Amino acid sequence: MKKRKSPCIDVCEFTGPSGWCLGCSRTREECVRWNKMKPYEANIIEKELKSRMTKLTQMPPMPK
Repeated sequence: MKKRKSPCIDVCEFTGPSGWCLGCSRTREECVRWNKMKPYEANIIEKELKSRMTKLTQMPPMPK
């Protein structure tokens, strides 16, 4: 079986209320499990990533 390419862009920062990575918009758990996921599960997540990224860019910045 062909290995699925990760959506990671090496900007791994999981800050903010969503818990999504600011680089690829996956959760920590999704990142850890990515290579072991069934194809249908990864396909579902891949379809959600674009809308997650849109939501991430619209969220106000976290106070420091």
